[in-house]
Amino acid sequence: MAKNVTNNPAQEKNPFDNLLEKYEQNKKRINSITTVILVVILAGLAYIKLYREPRTEKAASSIAWAQRMFEQDSVDKALNGDMANSGFLKVQKKFSGTPTGNLANHYIGICYLQKGEFDNAIKYLKNFDGNGTTLQYLSWGALGDAYMEKGEVEKGLEYYKKASSNTEDEVVTPIYLYRLGIIQENNGNLEEAAKAYKSIRDNYSQSMQAQDIDRHLARVGVLD
Repeated sequence: MAKNVTNNPAQEKNPFDNLLEKYEQNKKRINSITTVILVVILAGLAYIKLYREPRTEKAASSIAWAQRMFEQDSVDKALNGDMANSGFLKVQKKFSGTPTGNLANHYIGICYLQKGEFDNAIKYLKNFDGNGTTLQYLSWGALGDAYMEKGEVEKGLEYYKKASSNTEDEVVTPIYLYRLGIIQENNGNLEEAAKAYKSIRDNYSQSMQAQDIDRHLARVGVLD
């Protein structure tokens, strides 16, 4: 586990025990939200913005089967394909340097994250260029997840900050603001936690994360 500085003296012996415990308690519910978003956005918005227009039909159709497997939670098939169809790994290799190959990097990273192969997830997610699309913020969020799973909390925080930096996104941004708040809170950084929770309350009041945000704010000393 990476060594990081905490502002909570009571946690000097093992500063991230509470943080990781809290994350473990919440990550299944939190990550399930992200999975739903991935399915919707990857199937629609990302498809249109990243490669339908700039690439040929052949390139687009080459990844379609693997996308369907991904949406059905068949991660191994999505990655490796079968005797008749190419998985993301083969598509990425075949179309390397193209928008389709670039998109495959993102899918591969998410698949490896789901498989618990965090180093591979980081490798492919870092190779993905979302070019300012919503998918870029999801990739940064997934990188945050991967680093958190590895115990590299500071890097996890770095990518959660990036993932929550699109102020115009009312779906993805509050998800990662919420994770950012939880981690900062459990790391003893109550001011930063309050900042994240306040942003959810004030700017994303219709989001799922805002439903119980006053309780989180009260816990970090914000009562207004």
